[in-house]
Amino acid sequence: MAGMVTKGKYVYEWPRPMVTADAAVFALLDNEWKLLLIRRKREPFKDRWALPGGFVEIEEDLPEAVARELAEETGLTDIPLEQLRAFGKPGRDPRGRTITIAYFGIADKGRQQAKAADDAADARWFSIEHLPPMAFDHDEIARCAVTKLKQTQAYRRNELNVAADSEAH
Repeated sequence: MAGMVTKGKYVYEWPRPMVTADAAVFALLDNEWKLLLIRRKREPFKDRWALPGGFVEIEEDLPEAVARELAEETGLTDIPLEQLRAFGKPGRDPRGRTITIAYFGIADKGRQQAKAADDAADARWFSIEHLPPMAFDHDEIARCAVTKLKQTQAYRRNELNVAADSEAH
């Protein structure tokens, strides 16, 4: 019966991977592009910086999962998110075989007040030019997301504005 999940033994003969959803959210703050990171409250990688995210619930769609995790860990809601790509290198998570679906978004003015909650000890915006070392393979995910950011109209429009401002002075 669809929609009915019961706890217990599953029919798979072989182990299956876990699935997570992570959010790479950017904002233009003081004329500089920044990426939102959380400091992990728990192991693995306790106290390391990471993208907001976590495990997908059994009956949850991926966009719902990433929006829920972003809201739980940072308080940010209604951020438009689009799927960036999947990351699934074996060994990326010491808890076991885990595949993450990474999402990408840009927080508009007025939607940039992040506050750590749930399993995040801190939530902070970091310059995309000076990102700290990160948990799991989030450095790689962040690099891919920054590449995507630099292809957006919002990024190019700001770069043109910055160039025009510096020529005017």
